[in-house]
Amino acid sequence: MISVFIVDDHYMVIEGIRSLLQDEPGIEFSGYAADAASCRTYLKINRPDILLLDISLPDENGIDFCKELYDAYPSMAILALTTFNQETMIRNMLDNGASGYLLKNAGRDEIKRALQTVYRGQQYLSFDVAQTLRKSSLQTNEMPVLTRREKEVLELIAEGCNTKEIADKLFIGTTTVDTYRKNLLIKLNARNTAMLIKLALQHRLISFDV
Repeated sequence: MISVFIVDDHYMVIEGIRSLLQDEPGIEFSGYAADAASCRTYLKINRPDILLLDISLPDENGIDFCKELYDAYPSMAILALTTFNQETMIRNMLDNGASGYLLKNAGRDEIKRALQTVYRGQQYLSFDVAQTLRKSSLQTNEMPVLTRREKEVLELIAEGCNTKEIADKLFIGTTTVDTYRKNLLIKLNARNTAMLIKLALQHRLISFDV
């Protein structure tokens, strides 16, 4: 059962998602918080699998709050939930630990798909969000965007850590590490680990002194 908690100050959004998920097998709506302070209180004694986080909160910047949550609860997946489809916001959320970026106009099937994707340790981007990043990458000849967790796994791979060592260092399961490895190979179009590290160095995704 995937437990989902929402941090959003718009009651209609909360009720909309609650109604979409209430009859969905395998997904449990755990509750909601209208601001960062209430979320902190909830997380002191509860730990949902996935936290849907609005970028615009009444008491705090959601992007900064995302980093705080990621640092404090590395095993909890954070899925951005917002109306903003600007490249800077997308990249900042992913850099700060979000596993995905979901627009609020998403329908039931997409919300379900997004939750299942990040629960498996993979990245999820709404179609329009992916298009925004793709256009930017084509214009600047950049590598595909990596989440903060993917960057951490990549750095540890470059250091020579094996799957179990990476899992222990990041407090995640070995299966999740394997998923990140596969995602990195696909994203960087690398055939093996050696090529993965070479491409990461060439595109400055990791530093030479790793």
